[in-house]
Amino acid sequence: MNQPIEQDSSDAGHLPPVGCASDELSGRAAALATRLGVPWLGVVSPRHIDDHPRILFLDDHGLSLQATGRKAPGPVRAEFVAGKAGYRLAHGGGTGQLIARAVGLKRTHQTLHILDATAGLGQDAFVLAGLGHRVTLLERSPVIHALLEDGLARAAADETTAPVIARMTLILADSIQWLQDRAGQEPVADVIHLDPMFPHRDKSAAVKKEMQLFRPVVGDDPDAAALLTAALACARYRVVVKRSRRAPAIPGPAPALKLEGKSSRYDVYPLQALPAD
Repeated sequence: MNQPIEQDSSDAGHLPPVGCASDELSGRAAALATRLGVPWLGVVSPRHIDDHPRILFLDDHGLSLQATGRKAPGPVRAEFVAGKAGYRLAHGGGTGQLIARAVGLKRTHQTLHILDATAGLGQDAFVLAGLGHRVTLLERSPVIHALLEDGLARAAADETTAPVIARMTLILADSIQWLQDRAGQEPVADVIHLDPMFPHRDKSAAVKKEMQLFRPVVGDDPDAAALLTAALACARYRVVVKRSRRAPAIPGPAPALKLEGKSSRYDVYPLQALPAD
């Protein structure tokens, strides 16, 4: 039987219970509850729950983080086959995405190893893997890790996305400690990507729903400066940091380059030139 995951102090008291939509899924859902060390609610309907503000809910579409109650917004899950990720993969893979420019993919023809040290739901990592690069994803929240693990497994079973998922490796770990443990050794990755939690200014319903669900579980990232320091000590070519367009840079060394989009920007910290070929 899986043992409960040791909880990070930022998650204490915030890990939601687990429920599922049918008896057929109860074995998987109960095992997840045991692994996370949270209550197992059995077969439930999220809209009829009033004693938990959110639950991890397993149905035929996969694992989701779901707000409860009659007027709750829809579920949030890690999705790579359908939605924006699937559409992007089918229409060029994201070569025009700002993240591709920030990582420096137009400056090199080599396959890079990219470390996404704040994986979240894996959308940025999926873009980079879809462009042919090897991506290691670190996620310290057991809840977000479980969602991402489920999304990757579903995408690995789809013939369209399976080759991309094969280039992605997910690790449950605190990124700062993981990087500090490897400082002074060979660089852990060619490029390290960071996306610390910040207040989103995007007014779309999807973003508001996602942040509303995630923030009580994940919290903010007050240790972003320590994460940047650790990343700079472990990257080979550069560190790139995703920020809200109007947010200040993370305290520490100033970025050498800023690439701005409509709602977000990338601060780039080059360490040495990317290989030309």
